[in-house]
Amino acid sequence: MAVAVAERVLTGQHFMNGDTACAEGALAAGCSFFAGYPITPSTEIAERLARRLPEIGGCYVQMEDELGSMAAVLGASWAGAKAMSATSGPGFTLMMENIGLGVMTETPCVVVDVQRGGPSTGLPTLVSQADVMQAKWGSHGDFEPIAYSPSSPQEMFDLTIKAFNAAERFRTPVFVLADEVVAHMTERVTIPPAGAIETVDRKRPSAPPNDGWLPYAAGKDLVPAMAHAGEGYHIHVTGLTHDERGYPTNDPAVHDKLVRRLSRKVQARASELCEFEKINTDDAEIVVIAYGATARSARMACMAARERGIRAGMLRLITLWPFPRGVVKELTNRARRFVVVELNLGQVAREVERYTRRPVSWVTHAGGTMLAPELVLRAIMEAAP
Repeated sequence: MAVAVAERVLTGQHFMNGDTACAEGALAAGCSFFAGYPITPSTEIAERLARRLPEIGGCYVQMEDELGSMAAVLGASWAGAKAMSATSGPGFTLMMENIGLGVMTETPCVVVDVQRGGPSTGLPTLVSQADVMQAKWGSHGDFEPIAYSPSSPQEMFDLTIKAFNAAERFRTPVFVLADEVVAHMTERVTIPPAGAIETVDRKRPSAPPNDGWLPYAAGKDLVPAMAHAGEGYHIHVTGLTHDERGYPTNDPAVHDKLVRRLSRKVQARASELCEFEKINTDDAEIVVIAYGATARSARMACMAARERGIRAGMLRLITLWPFPRGVVKELTNRARRFVVVELNLGQVAREVERYTRRPVSWVTHAGGTMLAPELVLRAIMEAAP
């Protein structure tokens, strides 16, 4: 029998690594189902939930692969569970087909991708940030993803909760794009009492089952109410283009309307979703943009630049998708140059270049090692007047 919600939350201060904090964040958000396949460097999330979920009446299933894992997550969500999986680059790739199915069927769920060096098997135990564009474009078709990038174990906890809340609010798969360094570092994590943790539940039908109910009819928020399997509602769940009844159709006009709604329900609230941290940007001539573990090195470099009389500031991206283009455009009005720091070959740097008329310097590495603050400082000094 499931225990009370308060008992699922380990309140107080703890020293834990990012993967463990992520698992505890999922439980605090109300997660009751996990399906996954062990893969470095996300395995500790599965290990933690394999022990913790049965303690609170939840369900943990180790699947045969990531394709099945994602399918199980979607099915559990339609049965009424808050569901998630955790993986790394190769598994994230295998999940993409069913992530697209989740987008089309508007199935709330969370996928945590602890990034490692790629392509292919790559560097299983070493850090990377090269899945940013896979999260955006990995599944075919047009859609707007939501993705968070934690920079600490504390944010692994906090942003996992936000990912669940966004998934429930928008009825869509949501990503936590972590990386190996943040996942495996151990720091203090403060977990508030259960009553202080804000959680969101999906919109539910306001009327009892009837023949006229339309499972994909959306109101002003563009998000339909979600009935669960077995509740008596007539629902049809398909990856095919469907009308408001959920029935397949080949009508191009219906397809265009559907895909535009799936995208607009996120686009229209991008300003609410986008989170970032600005550090010393008010007078900055050079703004360093970084995210995840790399932001920790970038912050030290900006501090060192200030000590040398260089007016450097930092924009730390917390939400990667929707991309916070508004703040980049705002900083363009004051900054003379941008420096983008990331463990890939320029995936976010290209995105920054789309939204600024200022020069953009790249500090990149394909993965496997942290970018040292000295490398970032050198780029700042080269960009300084």
